[in-house]
Amino acid sequence: MRNLTYYVASTIDGFIATEEGSVDFFPVGGDHGPAITAQYPETLPTKVRESMGIDRANRYFDTVLMGRKTHDFGVRTGTSSPYSHLHQYVVSTTLPENPDPAVELIAEDPLAKVRELKRAEGLGIWLCGGGELAKVLLPEIDQIFLKIYPVVLGSGRPLFGRDPHLPSPAEYRVITSSVFDDGVAFVKYSRIG
Repeated sequence: MRNLTYYVASTIDGFIATEEGSVDFFPVGGDHGPAITAQYPETLPTKVRESMGIDRANRYFDTVLMGRKTHDFGVRTGTSSPYSHLHQYVVSTTLPENPDPAVELIAEDPLAKVRELKRAEGLGIWLCGGGELAKVLLPEIDQIFLKIYPVVLGSGRPLFGRDPHLPSPAEYRVITSSVFDDGVAFVKYSRIG
């Protein structure tokens, strides 16, 4: 069975983007980037990988799930297929059709689709955002890989959506953690039970 991993950057106060979807407040540079990229090179957009000369095979993930707002961020930066080195899925009830031939649209029941993907052969499944989709998929999230930046944003798009009311708590345990000189903490959690 493949794992679904919510691998995302967050502020100390739990926001993954501003209200408008900007992530410009996350500091660029420092020592965390090269270290984490070495572990998970497939989590860089294809254009960034190419510009950095990264052509290594996928190590951990071969599939990426995005909500519409996360995918729209890529569209605004000039690509409708941001992770062409992965199997790409966009979850949206408002997109009328696939945004790109290399991207599959999930228009209904994302939980059922994730369960189907988890049963298929392959590497891990990466949920790269956003928070509303993470809330919906929480019953199937096996791991959370969280890059916590030393920033307090005050408001924005939360890790698990606007109203993260759950019928019962979802419990995780820390499996590894690292703190880099630039102040970024990288914490990996695994679901309990």
